[in-house]
Amino acid sequence: MIEVSDLTKRYTGRTAVNGVSFSVERGQVVGLLGPNGAGKSSIIRILTCFLPATSGTVRVAGFDVFDQSEEVRRRVGYMPENNPLHLDMRVREYLKFRARLKGLTSSRTRERVGTVMEQCGLTEVNRRIIGHLSKGYRQRVGLADALVHEPELIILDEPTIGLDPNQIRAVRQLIKDLGRKHTILLSSHILPEIEMTCSRIIILHEGKILAADTTENLQRMLSKEGQVVAEIAAPLPALHECWKEMELIEHFDISPAEGDFHRCSLTPRAGVDIRPLIFEQVRSHGWRLRELTRSRHTLEDIFVHVIRGDKEDSF
Repeated sequence: MIEVSDLTKRYTGRTAVNGVSFSVERGQVVGLLGPNGAGKSSIIRILTCFLPATSGTVRVAGFDVFDQSEEVRRRVGYMPENNPLHLDMRVREYLKFRARLKGLTSSRTRERVGTVMEQCGLTEVNRRIIGHLSKGYRQRVGLADALVHEPELIILDEPTIGLDPNQIRAVRQLIKDLGRKHTILLSSHILPEIEMTCSRIIILHEGKILAADTTENLQRMLSKEGQVVAEIAAPLPALHECWKEMELIEHFDISPAEGDFHRCSLTPRAGVDIRPLIFEQVRSHGWRLRELTRSRHTLEDIFVHVIRGDKEDSF
């Protein structure tokens, strides 16, 4: 759906995007992450034919964004961070206006406006003036606008910014539902939002891609199969001796927990799941076990690690 090759965008005195290449397959929900100034907005504006690239090629659904921009725009639905809505228009009136601007016939406009209002939960407020709606409903109107011409690719820039928790959950569920039928590129600073909705992540920093993979693969590369945490009721010297003798444990740390239990943080050698071995040790010694988990890095951990450019564990 998206093919970006050696994309560069320069402004006066700075390079916003520096030789970026990536692709997005049809049906994927991809998160675009990066700190302020990383180049996210420039990439989105180029994809939506708002800005030309300085060099490189960008194709959407097989069409070049520079030479075939009209074909690209027919296939893209874009919701910017700050929706440029007509606040003095009613919801249905505005969506009909936008549908006709996007080339839909009168009959098709009526059909699609009804469909997107139902999809976005706007049916009950269809006659309300947009300026009188809450921030959450305005975001829904912007999303309905992006969907009204039934695009193949949906690009969302900070879709949940300024929303309360209930509104965020509603928009998040809507994005998940849309992901079953559309390709979605989602840019957000809210990392849990990306983690819960996206199947793949692209991390940008200073105009370059530092990582592009699934969350699971990035976690695996960062943690080398992850640290194992076990809470065990056992004598402290016995625990020390046990973990020292296990060759598959590279490092361990033991700290007091509630009651008679000790919290053991165990780092295995790369590629080894030591949980069955730990369970067997606990069983054979007659100790009590109340927790045995493998810690998972959050997207925030991955993001910070990548941006800092850790040399010992680089991507």
